[in-house]
Amino acid sequence: MKNVIVQFSRIFVGLLFIISGLIKLNDPIGFSYKLGEYFGETVLNLTIFIPYALAIAVFVVILEIVLGFMLLIGFKPKFTVWSLLLVIVFFTFLTFYSAYFNKVTDCGCFGDALKLTPWQSFTKDIVLLFFIMVLFLEIKFINPLFNANFRNALVSLSIILCSYMGYWVLHHLPLKDFRAYKVGTNIQQAMSVPDGAQKSVVKMVFIYKVNGVDKNFTEKELMTIPAGATFVDRIDQVVSEGYKPPIHDFSIEKDGTDYKDELLKTPKLLIFTTYDLQKSDKKGMVQLEKLNQLAQRKGYKVIAMTASLEDEILKAKKEFGFTFDFYFCDATTLKTIERANPSIIVLKKGTIKQKVHYNDISLLNL
Repeated sequence: MKNVIVQFSRIFVGLLFIISGLIKLNDPIGFSYKLGEYFGETVLNLTIFIPYALAIAVFVVILEIVLGFMLLIGFKPKFTVWSLLLVIVFFTFLTFYSAYFNKVTDCGCFGDALKLTPWQSFTKDIVLLFFIMVLFLEIKFINPLFNANFRNALVSLSIILCSYMGYWVLHHLPLKDFRAYKVGTNIQQAMSVPDGAQKSVVKMVFIYKVNGVDKNFTEKELMTIPAGATFVDRIDQVVSEGYKPPIHDFSIEKDGTDYKDELLKTPKLLIFTTYDLQKSDKKGMVQLEKLNQLAQRKGYKVIAMTASLEDEILKAKKEFGFTFDFYFCDATTLKTIERANPSIIVLKKGTIKQKVHYNDISLLNL
């Protein structure tokens, strides 16, 4: 019976680590953004690691996949199980901290493929911790599947394949796009709220200073506020979340006006996205104006979207000779739309037809 439980735990843990790792390795830049949140001042306050978030992200996801594979084939059981235990203890602490203090709303455990709330992420890690403890206590039942030389070769091959996959997606785009802005999405439709959709329930809370102390009062309690109390603030507490459309934070702004409704009706629209012009890759930037001229000759309206300030836009226009207009969009939204900086998106009447990395401009179908 013990052997059956151990083998089930072995397969369950191994496959879950591999699947979770592969989903994140498909989009390591997205995972690095999530790590950046954890390293931020308002969470772990480990800002020294933020510049290395991408390197850490790639290392962690490859480690996750390889450890899962090592467990399945029985490669050095003591080392593998100890490593898995240390990894899951760390992530259990991280997800508990995030959930308890409500710091990060999505752990990024399964990238954009599966969104988990902080408490769901913590529960998932507790389940994994249980099964890894089973393996730790009954490690004698973890038997190798192949001879030592073949196991060594398989582990080496897994590291090489994972490294190549990481290199590929970093220099191109994710192999599978799980985001709301994937090819085929009509942005207007993805922003719409269906009739009868559940609405958020919000409770207004009024803060008054009473005898030098801030106290909260609901709408029903307003009549109980003592005389002499001083109003401080009013906040809205979300009691229950309503329906949130897949795309809810998209805008194309210029001089304080949002032009998304107008531009998304354009028959042919080519968008260059660069969330931060100071961090944009020059190899990609130098290609945009030539592409702009080609697209205009083919009847496209060409714009760029960025979260950079006006002086940075003027600097980029001067440096690269850009003749297209720049519009503002939130940096987080632009990072969600596309990972490359810059990136190219082809839309037809608001529907995303193609997205390419600046390394793949030759693949554009205009």
